[in-house]
Amino acid sequence: MSPRRSDSRERMLRGAAELLREYGAGATSIDRVLARTGAPRGSVYHHFPGGRAQLVEEAVTRSGDRMAKRIDAAMEAEDPVAAVDSFFALWRERLTESGYRVGCPIVAVAAETNDEAPQLARSAAAVFARWQQALAAHFCRHGLPQARSTRLAAFVVAALEGAVIMCRAEQSTAPLDAAAAELRELLTHAFPDQRRPADPRLS
Repeated sequence: MSPRRSDSRERMLRGAAELLREYGAGATSIDRVLARTGAPRGSVYHHFPGGRAQLVEEAVTRSGDRMAKRIDAAMEAEDPVAAVDSFFALWRERLTESGYRVGCPIVAVAAETNDEAPQLARSAAAVFARWQQALAAHFCRHGLPQARSTRLAAFVVAALEGAVIMCRAEQSTAPLDAAAAELRELLTHAFPDQRRPADPRLS
């Protein structure tokens, strides 16, 4: 098997995730994925017998796993505030480097109605839940009660994802910077024992 054909599955997943970030779920068709990746058409149903729905679902799960690994790595830091800051910094970079064209592929799926493929919404919900669980576990390790850790983790994810959407609409990082500043203040009060320098970007 040629290298081009052997890596077609990975290329299609990567291409689908890119299209979800840029254009949303409705515009992520098999044809557009093939055009983006150059993968052979004959391999689509070999790798994804469930067709477009399976391809999009696996792209969502893959993207969610990649971000979950980033969360797990960031959560190894001693300071939970610095860990959350790093996610906002990551998105600030992604938005500006792409000219505000890219968003979150999980939001792209969650925000659209998929009556013919309800599993897509379930997959998006599972990704959000995994991210929140990772954050909540970290907050618990730093002394917050479980109930508040769970609420705070949901708030962090909601604030970040909402800010990214607003940034794309406004073509500016102002919503992201505002959300980051407010969250930093909230988390600083939630974890008062942590010693940390001020972040000049959020002043």
